[in-house]
Amino acid sequence: MSEPSAPSLPPPALPGAPAPPTVLVVDDEKNIRRTLQLVLEGDGYRVLGAETAAQGLAILASPETPVDLVILDVKLPDMSGLEALKKLRADEPTQHLPVVIISGHATVHDAVDAIKNGANDFVEKPLARERVLVSVRNALDTARVQRELARAELQQQQRFEMIGRSGPMQKVFHEIDKVAPTKASVLITGESGTGKELIARAIHRLSPRRDGPFVKVNCAAIPRELIESELFGHERGAFTGAQAKRRGFFEQAHGGTLFLDEIGDMDLVAQAKVLRAVQSGEVSRVGSEHVIHVDVRVLAATNKDLARAVDTGAFREDLFFRLNVFPMRSPPLRERVEDIALLSRAFMEQFARENGVLPKPIDAPVLEALEGRKWPGNVRELENVIERSAILSGDRVTIADLPEDPHASPFEEEAEGPGDAPAEPAGDEAHAAPALDSRPLTLREFREKAERQYIVETLRMTGWNISRTAILLGVERTNLHKKIRAYDIKRGEG
Repeated sequence: MSEPSAPSLPPPALPGAPAPPTVLVVDDEKNIRRTLQLVLEGDGYRVLGAETAAQGLAILASPETPVDLVILDVKLPDMSGLEALKKLRADEPTQHLPVVIISGHATVHDAVDAIKNGANDFVEKPLARERVLVSVRNALDTARVQRELARAELQQQQRFEMIGRSGPMQKVFHEIDKVAPTKASVLITGESGTGKELIARAIHRLSPRRDGPFVKVNCAAIPRELIESELFGHERGAFTGAQAKRRGFFEQAHGGTLFLDEIGDMDLVAQAKVLRAVQSGEVSRVGSEHVIHVDVRVLAATNKDLARAVDTGAFREDLFFRLNVFPMRSPPLRERVEDIALLSRAFMEQFARENGVLPKPIDAPVLEALEGRKWPGNVRELENVIERSAILSGDRVTIADLPEDPHASPFEEEAEGPGDAPAEPAGDEAHAAPALDSRPLTLREFREKAERQYIVETLRMTGWNISRTAILLGVERTNLHKKIRAYDIKRGEG
């Protein structure tokens, strides 16, 4: 390959043959570029070259030269390869582009920084042929698997209209697939905000009743004196205010699915009538003796412990068993932490669509902070946080745009006056290393023990002020909260 100031395009692929992967080599040393070109072209790759990071970024921005992988040197004349890597990861089109970092003056810190910022591999110079080829193949294979996974997730999202790659959500998808084609009643349990209604809608959409109506009833929102009329309908003049005949929810759901949300808040009288309707498929409007036959599949949901409610007499045992033919659990967000990044980006895209704007990139520290939260409000709370962050942020969502976590701190934040200053530690003992036990600690145990003690001593030094401690430790407050919970640190220790 010649070495002009601007890169040349690779030769076109033969007609009908699949195009070989294209590798962009960004290195200011001509001999390195030439060597990598010979090695890669000898293994069937197409190769582009660039002398500077700016030139490489320009190639990647051009739609005429699609690139499948980048080999990026750390030391470049205009900016470091690590800076260029951060730019690639911050830009949506290159966010998942595989990158192999190379360096002749590498430090352990450089290698860690490269992997932390999304590099697939770090290879030291002088470059060995097999080491380079293995690294490139592995990076391309990983990218291919990730693309296939993304396609599968998209198909799954379109099928269930829910997002989740975590084990608990895969279990939910599996159960939906199994129960949807049947006529079985389903009782969906789970905390508020976990998406119980989405599960019910997915069951209906994938069932033979998909062309019938899906009728949702919020049992907690209907006054006790009106629940029977709402569920079964009424005749004109059946009671004061009944000026016209009305079909109830059971009739409206004929041929489809009736979703009884918050079934645990239904009073016992209404429970008895629902039981009869579910058992017999017959209902009568209030004020009428005429029996109406309905064909309805009943799905129910609650955030209460119905088994305990049965024990206390607050819920009918016979109705519980009638509804609980197929129990399902909607997992809380804290049990599916690996889904938070997916959900956050999906909520950002949803916000952008609804407001006619482009979705904003979310910085990695933001996602890390979100993954460290408790989320008592679950997915609904996460959606609200993302929407607020999208409104407050500029071109991208940074850690500064993230609203405070009201559930995070086990301590009261202390007011900081202008004269407040951290107290000095008492001698060298303030941050002493943890004492060794009689049993030798593993390196990981020692590291965790030392980190815990260092956090405790710094908290004590600042009077247990979270904000000041985070500044001294050089971490985000949300990350400090996460470590406090992980190490079970209690106020007053030390």
